[in-house]
Amino acid sequence: MNHNGNYRKPSGRITAEAIAAKLGVSAMTVSRALSGRPNVNKKTKEKILLAAKRLGYTPNHIARSLTLRKTQIIGVVIPEIAHSFFPEVIRGMEDAAYSAGYHLILTNTAEDYNRELDAINTLQSRRVDGLLISTAQTVTDHSVYKDAVRLGTPIVFFDRVVQNIGASCVSIDDEDCCARITEHLIGHGYKSIAHLSGPPSISIGRDRQRGYRRALEKNGIKFRPELVERAGFHEKGGYLAMEKLLQLPARERPDAVVAVNDPAAFGAMKSIEEHKLRIPQDIAIVGMTDDVRAGLISIPMTTIRQPAYEIGKTAALTLIAEIEGKSKPGKRIIVNTELTVRRSCGCL
Repeated sequence: MNHNGNYRKPSGRITAEAIAAKLGVSAMTVSRALSGRPNVNKKTKEKILLAAKRLGYTPNHIARSLTLRKTQIIGVVIPEIAHSFFPEVIRGMEDAAYSAGYHLILTNTAEDYNRELDAINTLQSRRVDGLLISTAQTVTDHSVYKDAVRLGTPIVFFDRVVQNIGASCVSIDDEDCCARITEHLIGHGYKSIAHLSGPPSISIGRDRQRGYRRALEKNGIKFRPELVERAGFHEKGGYLAMEKLLQLPARERPDAVVAVNDPAAFGAMKSIEEHKLRIPQDIAIVGMTDDVRAGLISIPMTTIRQPAYEIGKTAALTLIAEIEGKSKPGKRIIVNTELTVRRSCGCL
């Protein structure tokens, strides 16, 4: 303290012990006051907090994490960030994590399995308390997830999930949603319905194709393998898949298309328009996600609204409850969706 009664900030890191020495109290009392514990005299706590502020004290999170065996950090692994779905998911995660006193470390795998392996290993080496994962579309081996669960790392999968390995999953009911939107087309008279599919190694690719086929079978429409083209989850894949479908003889072409997600549908729409065909008069098309662009394009697209923010928030809250021992892993949480009807399906 200088002659004006102010604290002179010493060089180097300020410790709880240094504050205790200046105020003539125990280091334990300082530690309790700084961590917000109730068993400290109110006036003493005010003096400690004021001194800490004036001296420039910052908590040593590394030492605290070693003591508590927790870092208050959650690792997030996403497959891509270019489209509106994942940024909105992350916003939900951040809001939930911040409210619970956690921070996020975000990694983007760019749909690459090796980058995903590296991300998971790096996050674990940084002692994150748990992982939120949406798998890359090139993933075929689940051993890294199984090893993490076996070693006690809490994992919650979201959107693209891996079931039956002891980790919780938060997603929509992909099979039911794709069946519902396919039946929407059938109900409006479409008979030759194609599907732009996702990778069968990924949950949403498998489940959405299963829903498409279920709707055809339920309504007595024969499944035609030539009307299923692998598109993946991005515009380029949707464009190339639609190009293949349009190479079919005119009488064998689809009169409607169910895309695995909205970006694949956007790519398909570009192909349809380049072939001088009209949407929906010549070919109707629907997607799944409700990408921010779906209602803004020249022919607004019918889709399934996938509540991205809610998925992110629910996944984060589920993981935090498991980290804190308030909930057991292995749950399957289904988030509700909504069919959003616009012009691209031809019924408006």
